[in-house]
Amino acid sequence: MNLDDAPAPACTICHGHLYENELGHQACRPCTERTDQNLRALAGDDGLYARLTRSLRPGSSSGGPVVSGSRTAPLPVRLEPLSLAARGGVVTILQTWLVDWHETLGYRHPRWEGGLQQQCDQVVKRLRVLLPWAAEEHGAFDEFARELGILVRQCQAATGGEKPPRRIGVQCSCGHTLRVTLDTAGVRCPACSTQYGHSEALQLPLAERRAA
Repeated sequence: MNLDDAPAPACTICHGHLYENELGHQACRPCTERTDQNLRALAGDDGLYARLTRSLRPGSSSGGPVVSGSRTAPLPVRLEPLSLAARGGVVTILQTWLVDWHETLGYRHPRWEGGLQQQCDQVVKRLRVLLPWAAEEHGAFDEFARELGILVRQCQAATGGEKPPRRIGVQCSCGHTLRVTLDTAGVRCPACSTQYGHSEALQLPLAERRAA
């Protein structure tokens, strides 16, 4: 195959073309920065994880007001934030990724200290330290970034944070309508299999609205 015909290196997350100073990386700079922002959003006393524990009581945060006159007693805690805040949730998922990164690098198994909030802060700090390496070298960095993004959105929804992003219809070059959001990483057209990166997807023309 002619080298000139080889596909241009692309970000594994948004599938946009990599700039010259990003060549050899798994992810472009904006996607790497977005991943770092998601990590920072989880940690700290005012972070999303800390807010989960304050959203456990029925009627708190996005749970809405407690409804009186119900035939059944309300649950003592809200299950959605509980499942994210408990072991097996946010902290455990992040720790599993850190263990994987340490093993890939040949480092010692990370140690967890303190309660879950302290462990959350510790694992986020360590993941951020290793983030530049992972964005360049780790073969599953795109999977990590996407799973982290899902966790952040779940935490936001469970704590009354940001509403789900509004989807808009844009038109693929083949005429098919695609649904994207302002923070979409990329989208593939199911009709013609054309792959659009973040910026490319947002530059597509708006799809015409069908008459009711």
